[in-house]
Amino acid sequence: MNKIIKKAKAALQIVLLAPVKLPGKVLNIIKYVALGLGIIESVLDKEKEGEQGGDQDK
Repeated sequence: MNKIIKKAKAALQIVLLAPVKLPGKVLNIIKYVALGLGIIESVLDKEKEGEQGGDQDK
């Protein structure tokens, strides 16, 4: 799942950086989707760290 999120995030970044004129609403939607994918990716990374490290903070 992490690979899919990373690939989708990379594709959205390419669309955002491309010199193509898109309507403002489309750009805003793409920005919010990219932001959401970034949040999901960070949550999954923290979950993965918690599983690998065990309960170190107890």
